[in-house]
Amino acid sequence: MRNKYFFKDLFSLIPLVFSGLLCITLVFLLWQKTNVNQDFITILKDSSTIFISISGFLSAIIMVYLTASIVGIKNNRLTIVDNLSKVTQKMHNFRSIVEILLDSKMWLPGLKEYIDDEFDGLTFFNVKEFYKGKSKLAIEFLQESHHYGDTENLYLELKSLLYSKPKEKKIPKILLYPKIYNNELVEKWLEHKCGTGLLYYFGYKFGVYKGTLDIESVHERHQDEIIALANNIDRETFEDSSFNEVFLSKLGDYMSNEVLPKLYQLQDDSVSKLPRVMSYLYYIFIFLVVFGVLLPLSFLLFSLPILFLIISFSFVVSIIFFIATSFYQFLSKEINL
Repeated sequence: MRNKYFFKDLFSLIPLVFSGLLCITLVFLLWQKTNVNQDFITILKDSSTIFISISGFLSAIIMVYLTASIVGIKNNRLTIVDNLSKVTQKMHNFRSIVEILLDSKMWLPGLKEYIDDEFDGLTFFNVKEFYKGKSKLAIEFLQESHHYGDTENLYLELKSLLYSKPKEKKIPKILLYPKIYNNELVEKWLEHKCGTGLLYYFGYKFGVYKGTLDIESVHERHQDEIIALANNIDRETFEDSSFNEVFLSKLGDYMSNEVLPKLYQLQDDSVSKLPRVMSYLYYIFIFLVVFGVLLPLSFLLFSLPILFLIISFSFVVSIIFFIATSFYQFLSKEINL
């Protein structure tokens, strides 16, 4: 695999190498020509305006394209940011629901103390990644004979949704609702499918766990608050919902399959760098302006040595050759990223 990427990168350097060799060769040949034939200097001077026009025209096209692309990217990013703020608010509402559930009395007596005291510092991520051997506490937890009907895992999962950083060990005293969630934390939520616990415990396996998860003990006022928050998340999905196991199962499914993937994708898109093709064209633009416009203009205005005009011509021809031999390859590489 490494050899494959090595040869691929080497192949992409070939146009640059040949363009450089072409530039050096042209400088040498044109310099030799001016030394042998003095009339050739006049020919070069007369051709300078043509080269300036060609370089200026290409630079103008690239500049217009870059400007239009920047405007398009800016508008697209504004749309992404707007969508991100909506999805982020959904995540805020979901975490508010989780906070209510964690503080409720639906858990078996002693469960919270068992997790928060006896296994203080243990996180859901530690348990899911026990195979990495980074947490002895996670291994001890998994070796324990659980006395709370296996609802310990659901409790740990819901706790993880209230963290503000992936390596956090405890829920912050003041719950944070950031404008942008920590990217590593969102990756962890997505990687370990946080939210699916609600689907599993209240959906697929509720018949097994209904004796250990007493949702009727959630205060009626809190039930109404949870329903209101769910309607703020998605009115169409949760309209006319009642607080029961079906609702909680649907909520977990919606968050794990709809909200978290979109949150991750939109956050990634909102901070994405400029496309490489724009960097490619920007450097072409700079070289064309410097060597195709400014340098020959300086030659004409300040009567610089003919070598400067030779360098200008050689660079412009080499740049055009580089564009012709590398642009298609560069676009293909961009598409396959």
